[in-house]
Amino acid sequence: MEACLPSHDALSMTLERLNHPSLSATYLLRGLKLLATPELRQFIWIPLLTNLVLYAAALLIGIHYFSVFVHDLLPAWLGFLSWVLWLAFAVAFILIMYFSFTLMANLIGAPFYGRLAEKIMAQLGGMAASPEQPWGKALTSGLAAEFGRLRYFLARAIPLLILFVIPGLNLVAPFLWLWFNAWFLAMEYLAYPLEEQGIGFDEQRRLASGMRTGVLSFGGAALLGLAVPGLNVLIPPAAVIGAALYVSESRSRVSP
Repeated sequence: MEACLPSHDALSMTLERLNHPSLSATYLLRGLKLLATPELRQFIWIPLLTNLVLYAAALLIGIHYFSVFVHDLLPAWLGFLSWVLWLAFAVAFILIMYFSFTLMANLIGAPFYGRLAEKIMAQLGGMAASPEQPWGKALTSGLAAEFGRLRYFLARAIPLLILFVIPGLNLVAPFLWLWFNAWFLAMEYLAYPLEEQGIGFDEQRRLASGMRTGVLSFGGAALLGLAVPGLNVLIPPAAVIGAALYVSESRSRVSP
């Protein structure tokens, strides 16, 4: 007999119990451990290859054009300052470019991530297994949801990026940018399991606002992982698995 799904209000109250920074961050580690599970490989290998290609391309393109920029900008007698510019480039690359490529990778991998979240939650009993969608329908719905989240991101990211060029405010801009990216990454990965249960984006935002500390901790752990070369390739699918575990286990604490 299928388990009764709890109401959104019950889910909200349960998620509040999991609003603990150290607990929510551990779900990302659990997701990393489950990447090698044979049953999940068919949903993981294409996003992994996509991430590898995109991140490698971002790094190579960034290094090439920035080296040309440094060479043209600095006269020979100021060459000793090049390490300062390279340090600034590394920070800017992590803050902006790598995250932009992560958005692109998530856009491509969205249909696979939806199936991955569905598989995890069905295995854990966090939801009744729903009829499997054809790949074409899964692709369309996954991309539509991803574009909706991308609009949400751009509407807030563009004003934040403008702060980087305003004297005075540019001192706090990197911290605001990191905070927002941690928040958005958590929203991005939590969306997959929540959408599998019919919870739309507006409701997702309401639920996340009720567990803000846990959401920021989960997103911050993902953001930190994305800044580590090599590990960043594994973070997106691991975060999807971790988010599915997070939501599924919160549901399991609610009595039907």
